[in-house]
Amino acid sequence: MEREERVRRYYELVDAGDVAELVALFSPKAVYRRPGYDPLVGRRALERFYRSQRVIKKGRHTLATVLMERDGAAVHGSFAGTLHDGSEVSLRFADFFTFSASGAFRTRDTFFFTPLV
Repeated sequence: MEREERVRRYYELVDAGDVAELVALFSPKAVYRRPGYDPLVGRRALERFYRSQRVIKKGRHTLATVLMERDGAAVHGSFAGTLHDGSEVSLRFADFFTFSASGAFRTRDTFFFTPLV
């Protein structure tokens, strides 16, 4: 899978709730840094996050920009959805990915354009 396709596929899978497939896009020792959480290290931590720790229940990402670099990607977009407490959320975000030699995600860093998400 081409790297830009992998990035775009990630958002499709997370919106569909396909945890097994989205975690498989990451390298075994990947690190994900997200505001409000300790760094998630490894596929097991990523799976636990998406299955039981993520405050978002469901929603949809809309990508505005995907910029590719040889070893990384930057994504800007918006998200609209529902949290587990029933409240609605709509926000802008930016993600930065780096790739392993195989093309899997090595790191991901997320930033939200909103207070206290």
